[in-house]
Amino acid sequence: MLRSIIPVALALVVAIPARAQAPLSLADAFRRADSAAYANRIAAGGARAQGAQSTAALQGILPTVRAEAGYFQTDNPLGAFGFTLQQRGLSMASFDPASLNYPAAVTNWNGGLVAEVPLINVDAWFGRAAASSAADAAAASSGWTRETTRVDVARAYFGAILAREQVRTLEAATAAARAHLKQAESMVTNGLATRSDALLAAVQAGQVEAQLIGARGNAGIARAQLALMLGQPNDTTFVLPDSLPSAAQIRSLVALPFSDSLTARLDVAAAQLGMQAAERDVRRANAVYIPRLNGFGRLDWNSPDQMFGGQSSYTVGVMASWTPFAGASEIAGRQAAIGRADAARAMAEAATAGAALEQNATRTQLAVAVARLGIAEVSVEQGTEAHRIVAKKYAGGLATVAELLSAAAVETQTRLGLADARYQTITADAAARQAAGADLMALTVLEN
Repeated sequence: MLRSIIPVALALVVAIPARAQAPLSLADAFRRADSAAYANRIAAGGARAQGAQSTAALQGILPTVRAEAGYFQTDNPLGAFGFTLQQRGLSMASFDPASLNYPAAVTNWNGGLVAEVPLINVDAWFGRAAASSAADAAAASSGWTRETTRVDVARAYFGAILAREQVRTLEAATAAARAHLKQAESMVTNGLATRSDALLAAVQAGQVEAQLIGARGNAGIARAQLALMLGQPNDTTFVLPDSLPSAAQIRSLVALPFSDSLTARLDVAAAQLGMQAAERDVRRANAVYIPRLNGFGRLDWNSPDQMFGGQSSYTVGVMASWTPFAGASEIAGRQAAIGRADAARAMAEAATAGAALEQNATRTQLAVAVARLGIAEVSVEQGTEAHRIVAKKYAGGLATVAELLSAAAVETQTRLGLADARYQTITADAAARQAAGADLMALTVLEN
C-alpha cells in the first residue's frame, strides 16, 4: 500500500509547481483588469454613484413614511390645556378659571405615524427621467473605460512578451558576436587577419551586449507596467509566453471580420444618453412652474404616562401649492439646464464625428501594419541569407570582418524589426476593433 502511495504523492508534488507556472493568458489578463484595474474601479464607482442619484430622484414620486415620538412637560396655560385635551382628559373642573390661568405642569408622551404621498409633481417625474438617463450614461461610460483598459492591457501584455522576445534575439546575437570575435582572434593568431579585424569584432560584440543589457532592463519594466495595468502592481510573478504569436496567427486574427458600428461604441452611447439626460433636465426645469399636489396623513397617540399610549387620532388632507416666482432662482435653474443641454448636444455630435474618424484612421493603420509585417518577414529571410553567405565568404577569406559584422547586425535588426512589426499589427488590430465597437476578446484567438 505504501509503495503505491509514494509515486502518487511525488506526482502531485511535481504537478503543483507545473500548474503554478502556467503562462498568463490574454483572457486571464482581461479578466484581472476588468475587476482590478484602477481605471475600471474608478469608473465603476462613479457609475454606482450616478445610479444612486437616480434612486434619490424618487423622493418626489414615492411616499414618505416616518415615525415620531416625543416627551413634553409644560405649565404654559395654552400648552397644558392642549395636551390635556389631546389626552382626552378634560372635565368640568378643567374649565375653572384658576386652573386655566395657573395650570399644574402637564406631562405628555406623544407617538405618531406620518405618511406623505406625492400626487402630482411633474418636475419630480422629469427629474427622475433625467437622472435615469444620466445613470445609463455613466454605466455606458464605465463600459467604454473597460474596453479602453482592455486595449491598454493588450498593449502591455504583448509589449512585455515583445520585450522578452527581444532579449532572446539579442542573446542569440551576443552569442554569434562572441563566436565572430573568437573566430577573428584565431585568424589573427594564424596570420590570416589583421588585429583591426579582432578589434572590430570586439566592438561589435560590446555593442550587442550593451543592447542586451538595455533589453533586459526594458523587459523588467514591461512586466511591472503590465502588473500596474492589471491593478496588481506587487504581483509580477506571472509567467508570460516565450514569444509573440507568429505572423500567420496574426493574419488569422486580422482576417476575423468585424463591422464598424457607431451605435455599438459605448462612448458614443454615453454621449447620446448624456444629451438625453440634459434635455430631460430642461423639461424638469420648465415643470417647476406647474402646481404641485400632495397628500398626507398621520396617526397620533398622546398619553400622560406612556409612549404610543391613550386613544389614537388621525389627520388626512391634500395640499396644493404653486410657486410662480421664487426670487428668480427658477429662471436661473432653467437657463443653466438649457446651457447644459446645448453643451451635451455638442458633445454627442463631437463623439459621433470623432468615432467615425477614429474608425477610418485605425482601419488605415491596421492595413499599414499588415503591409509592414509582410516587408519585415521578407527582410528577415534576406538578412539571414545574406549573413550566411558573408560568413561563408569570410571563412574562405573572400570577405572582410567589417562585412561579416555588418551582415550579422543587419540580421539581428531584421529579427527585432519583425518582432516589432508583429507587435504593431496586434495592437493596431486591437485599436481597430475598439474603434469599431467590436469585442476585444477576439484577440484571444492568438493563444490557440
